[in-house]
Amino acid sequence: MEMIIDFPGGARVDAHFGDITVKTDQPMMGKTVADPTPFALFLSSIGTCAGIYVLGFCNQRGLSTEGIRIVQRVGRNMLNGMVDNIDLEIQVPENFPEKYYESLVRSADLCAVKKHLENPPKFNVYTRAVSPA
Repeated sequence: MEMIIDFPGGARVDAHFGDITVKTDQPMMGKTVADPTPFALFLSSIGTCAGIYVLGFCNQRGLSTEGIRIVQRVGRNMLNGMVDNIDLEIQVPENFPEKYYESLVRSADLCAVKKHLENPPKFNVYTRAVSPA
């Protein structure tokens, strides 16, 4: 998969792949942002990925997803500001069958984003001069 990252102005940085554009922005003094920061987008990919697996689990069993939501809480290390834990709480309505609670957790645990964080890829960052198109 190839993504093209460009700089449309200000503190904006966008990613393009296929027919999709993911817009990001960075807050600056006195300026509100219209789009998420890259880091907020990264964090949201964890919860939404877990959500895809929970949705799939429910759909496969004919279970309604009405009233189900995932609350993601991010804990930071006070010394270095880095994220040191992420909690995903799957909230279900009272009438949701309790026999599926652990299976919901196992399904959310299958999240590909989470698995990549547990086994991170190697990053290769480099510069190459190109001719204008």
